[in-house]
Amino acid sequence: MTSLETAKLAAKAIDSKKGAGIKVIKVDGISSISDYFVIATGFSSTQVRALADEVEYQLKEAGETVSHIEGHKNDSWILLDYVDVIVHVFSEEARDFYDLDKLWADGEPIDISDVISEN
Repeated sequence: MTSLETAKLAAKAIDSKKGAGIKVIKVDGISSISDYFVIATGFSSTQVRALADEVEYQLKEAGETVSHIEGHKNDSWILLDYVDVIVHVFSEEARDFYDLDKLWADGEPIDISDVISEN
């Protein structure tokens, strides 16, 4: 599976659990951290955890293993590191505070309208 396919599958998994503000940003040309960031919002601590759990489940089913998880006991931000793809699931407040959308604005936004139901 390519890193773009992994990112899109993560976005689709988040969408399946009603995550909001889902974005995939290509950052490989501006950062050595990863190829893609997936950023999304959950509306409660329970939903933030459910979104992260669904990403982990769907990607595991597709043969992708998470390298590292941060914040799983946190209710505002969970990071799933798949090396070439990093998934950030935020509460609304944490997403506004950390503003990764702005921080990585030089990245290339990827059209994911083919895998999610909202923009």
